[in-house]
Amino acid sequence: MHKYCPFNLTPEELIDYTPEWKGERFPDGRPKVPDALIARVRRVTVTAAWAVLRNEGYHHQYEGGWVRTHPGEVLAGRALTAMYMPRRPDLRALMEHRGAAAGCIGDQISWPIDLLSPGDVYVADVYGKIEQGPIIGDNLATAIHAKSGNGVVHDAAVRDWDGIKALPGFASFVRGFHPTYASPTIMLMGINCPVRIGQVTVMPGDVVLGREDGVIFIPAHLVEKVVKTCELIQLRDRFGKQRLAEGVYTPGQIDDRWSDPIEQDFSRWLEAHMDELPVPREAIQELLKERTW
Repeated sequence: MHKYCPFNLTPEELIDYTPEWKGERFPDGRPKVPDALIARVRRVTVTAAWAVLRNEGYHHQYEGGWVRTHPGEVLAGRALTAMYMPRRPDLRALMEHRGAAAGCIGDQISWPIDLLSPGDVYVADVYGKIEQGPIIGDNLATAIHAKSGNGVVHDAAVRDWDGIKALPGFASFVRGFHPTYASPTIMLMGINCPVRIGQVTVMPGDVVLGREDGVIFIPAHLVEKVVKTCELIQLRDRFGKQRLAEGVYTPGQIDDRWSDPIEQDFSRWLEAHMDELPVPREAIQELLKERTW
């Protein structure tokens, strides 16, 4: 794709721009966070993920102010990014010419969709445009979902609201709805490049987590740390509430730094309730191996 969009990163450049990711990659160079880990991301809260990322020095990973197409559903997957700019005739014509020479089919807005893989989240920077901002209607939404099995983060309005909300599993975060069409006013300038979504710089391969309280973009190399930390918080919280309800410990004991006996009790509790907890058994077993109590 870099042959016709000037701001794309080649696979080699994407590797250079994401050096802390040591795992598998897509042919386009994006980090390929494992599906099993993304499934665990779905159980993470935005607030907990934000806290972990902030502690790691990533202070601008959260963006709010969205309209949700499918309230109650969670969006999680790997970012495939696209950058749009206001249309300039000479550049638009050049992009059309170069795209045709590279074998691209249809309007520019369909080109990123052709590159989606299962589990991807299409993250489109359309600079918050509402009127003449929609690059996605119900037809393209159907195509996106067929390719990725996921919804989108679309920093602009979308159109065909009735058709989009009727598409099962297309949990998406958009800026609003408008019946106009964006193509005459925009141009595609990059695919698989850094994009700005509100206050966040999003890299291709970041893991997207969207819930009721907004969207957070997790750098690929920090996904496992976010998941493990948040799972541990959930387990400790569940244990603490159970022991408080049973009258085993006082609120002061649970709210303070846990003593060694409480930590030992927590480990025994994990072993006894491993198949009942909202964390995969394998993850709990790994956690227990790492614990010293």
